[in-house]
Amino acid sequence: MQGEPTYDAAMNHAEAFSLEESYDAFPRIEAEFEGALDASLGPRGPELLYELVQGLHLAPRANVLDVGCGEGRHSLALAERFGFSVHGVDPVPRHIELSTERLDAAAARRPELRELVRFHRGSTESLPLEDMTIDLIWCRDVLVHVFALETAFTEWRRVLRDDGRAIVFQTLATDRLEPREAAWLFATLGIAVGSTDPKRVDESIAAGGLRIDRRIDLGHDWATFNEEQTGRSTRKLLHAARLLQDPDRYVARFGRSAYEIELGDCLWHVFHMIGKLTDRAYLLSKQP
Repeated sequence: MQGEPTYDAAMNHAEAFSLEESYDAFPRIEAEFEGALDASLGPRGPELLYELVQGLHLAPRANVLDVGCGEGRHSLALAERFGFSVHGVDPVPRHIELSTERLDAAAARRPELRELVRFHRGSTESLPLEDMTIDLIWCRDVLVHVFALETAFTEWRRVLRDDGRAIVFQTLATDRLEPREAAWLFATLGIAVGSTDPKRVDESIAAGGLRIDRRIDLGHDWATFNEEQTGRSTRKLLHAARLLQDPDRYVARFGRSAYEIELGDCLWHVFHMIGKLTDRAYLLSKQP
């Protein structure tokens, strides 16, 4: 129809507007804009999980399970902060060795920790614990590696007392994560694809007989918090750039597998910062 703008005219208008914004209007506010971005948005950090524990008002010597305890850092923190009796469970033998070494060092300062903390070999899908013996399950940065989520949550329900609770910290994928990025990253780091899907996680919790009492969407708060405190993500970004710039240098020295894992770990942090990955905390209880 006469009078309607043509496609070319519309594109030319958009291009002109973009150039004007870029080279005239935006520079007038650029310094102020960057100053606003330098102000912290007050991101929530890892202390949030301990605040959730504090809010449960569990008694000292309550039985706590640290699922996927790794090197035992959180198991010891739970015992030191709250006086809990903590069972750390992990499937990796080396982690149990390192956890025990960490416990020995901590017990030299606080001998009572030797009575409060113990470590066991086991997995979240098959816990080496009796039925209905646990007051609280702590699970941080673990379930992304678990393929059988429903089995894991069913096990949690089995070992929890009727009034027991679970606190979970979980990383999830967002729509910003491209399929090829996800395929490489998850294969490299041993991530279960479905366990980064928020819908599947919620469905697996319910199917395992647990109830979501609270869901806290953290976005990339933790990544931003750590960056503001330590500059960690900037360092990871720099390392990723070096790995990509000269891969042969690092492959020759450390091997292809180590190279891929290191690059994956670096990008894991970077992807959090730019919204390709997001974090969520859950507070769970047993379904009636």
